[in-house]
Amino acid sequence: MRYVIIGAGAVGGVIGGRLAGSGHEVVLVARGDHFEALRDHGLRLRVPEGELTHRLPVVDGPAALGELRPDDVLVLAVKTQDSVAALQTWGPAPVAGGGTAAERLPLFCAQNGVEGQRLALRLFRRVYGVCVWLPSTYVEPGVVSAAGSPLTGILHLGPVWRTHGTDETARLVAADLEKAHFEAPVVADVARWQYAKLLSNLGNALEAVTGPVSDEDAVALFRRVRAEGAAVLDAAGIAYASTEEQQAVRGDKVTLVPLDGAPRGGGSSWQSLTRGTGTIEADYLNGEIALLGRLHGVPTPLNELLQHLADTFARERRPAGSMPVAELMHLVDGAVVNTR
Repeated sequence: MRYVIIGAGAVGGVIGGRLAGSGHEVVLVARGDHFEALRDHGLRLRVPEGELTHRLPVVDGPAALGELRPDDVLVLAVKTQDSVAALQTWGPAPVAGGGTAAERLPLFCAQNGVEGQRLALRLFRRVYGVCVWLPSTYVEPGVVSAAGSPLTGILHLGPVWRTHGTDETARLVAADLEKAHFEAPVVADVARWQYAKLLSNLGNALEAVTGPVSDEDAVALFRRVRAEGAAVLDAAGIAYASTEEQQAVRGDKVTLVPLDGAPRGGGSSWQSLTRGTGTIEADYLNGEIALLGRLHGVPTPLNELLQHLADTFARERRPAGSMPVAELMHLVDGAVVNTR
């Protein structure tokens, strides 16, 4: 199988680099400065064993590859807000022997939240969800890092176009990932793991706005934000893995170690603000909870506030972590009062 990594940033770059390092054929898809750096200098992957350079084919779209191969596996690793454009670009791509990528090829959505795979199912017949537990960083154009040890990450995966079961494609991809420094359980209920991860990701906007969630007030606020999310999932009848179950699976398999030249400043939303991309994925994290809350009659003032603040920071390109926690807490008090 050949892996086509659509969005070779932090998550996609690490997955692609690790697969390439274990002998698999990989194509990276990128744009802008990152595309140019990958094309000219290769993918530089900083991991606990050092910096690894992988000279891989890199394209900015399917046209550069000609017809796709029937054995291609597409890995969608763009941020959710960029999914529609990527799906519309790659879905119609022709596959050797007839048909299109959307009709014939498997698509694995290695993204936070659950909306990306729902968007994918509107176009692609064979969509797989991936619960991404992969601490990684886009360091600079052409350079990504992953500080996890002894494993780089844990990637639960399974098909989402059916209500139960797994399939051979998922097992083959999982086997390749297992040889590439990942644990990759194939599960029939991948959404249960993704919704559990979603609850953790509700803190991404908080971290992006105020900085590391270490202050006592910030930690307490995150607990309230997560509890609000759990109440919404419960009201919607959506199952999610418990904290204890997640800890039992993860254990100390992905322990972060210091990397020379690749400090880990924060998660995906924090990185979006730091890079000044102008967009952020809060609409599909805290916004997912707000959506479900409205559908099921559960107030979500804290998640709505964080969604609004994260969107504002991204749109106005404010510095990551620049709002004092005390200022945020004042806004929290007002948001809660307004729901009473």
